[in-house]
This record gives sequence, structure tokens and C-alpha cells, in this order.
Amino acid sequence: MTVSGGKEVSIEYTLKLEDQSVVDTNVGGAPLVYVQGSHQIIPGLEKAMEGMKTGENRQITVKPEEGYGKVEAEALVEVAKKQVPPDAQKVGAQLQGQNEQGQVFTARVSEVRDETVLLDFNHPLAGKTLYFDIKVLNIKEVQ
Repeated sequence: MTVSGGKEVSIEYTLKLEDQSVVDTNVGGAPLVYVQGSHQIIPGLEKAMEGMKTGENRQITVKPEEGYGKVEAEALVEVAKKQVPPDAQKVGAQLQGQNEQGQVFTARVSEVRDETVLLDFNHPLAGKTLYFDIKVLNIKEVQ
């Protein structure tokens, strides 16, 4: 059986960036289980895994357009310092909030200025090329 649309796929993976720093891995832990073709994983990874077999290993490179997208300038928002908790007024701090519709959002502090803070609402991996080491552990029909 091969990885194809509608199949439940279990994988082991390590995700690295260009500098070889490990961003995420499930090696030694629970496998990542998803249904191929259901858009549960990023498009570039799903596309590159098509046709893989159980036990197969592959190194997959995913460009930003097929991963978490490009960095969008409109996702950078400047807010008054008083709107950001004092302990979060440092570059790299993560903030979580909720909009009027009740949707949860996450932002990172990308710059602290005299009177304002620049918040980045882009995904942390936006604009980055992703390097995956993938091993297919199991493929089965969806129940």
C-alpha cells in the first residue's frame, strides 16, 4: 500500500530549518497520524509524500509557498505599549488573544519602540524553507 488520497498515514518526522536547527520532532514519541488529501498537514509535505510506502524514508524540502506561506507585511501591526502587558514587552514574547468573533490568535513581539510595540501575526515558520526527515510507519484504509 502507498500513501494516497483517503489513506490514514502514520509518520515519524524531524523538521529542521536551513541552519539545521531542529524545530520539531516526534522521533521516540507518538507518530503523527493524518489522512492523505485532507489538508491536515502542509501542502508541500502532503504532495511530496504521495506514493511513499510503509518503512520508506525520505528527505523533503518544502518552500514557504507550500509550507506556512510568505511573510505578509499586513500581518505586522503596531499597537500602543499600554495594550501589551509589561512582562511581554520584549522581542520574541508570545501573546494570545481573542477577536470579537471569539477566534483565538497568537502574535509575537517583533520590535519594542518608545511608545509602541510591533506585533507579528505571521506563523512563526512563515517565509522559511522547511527540511523534513520523514519515515512512513503505517498506511491503512480509513475506518
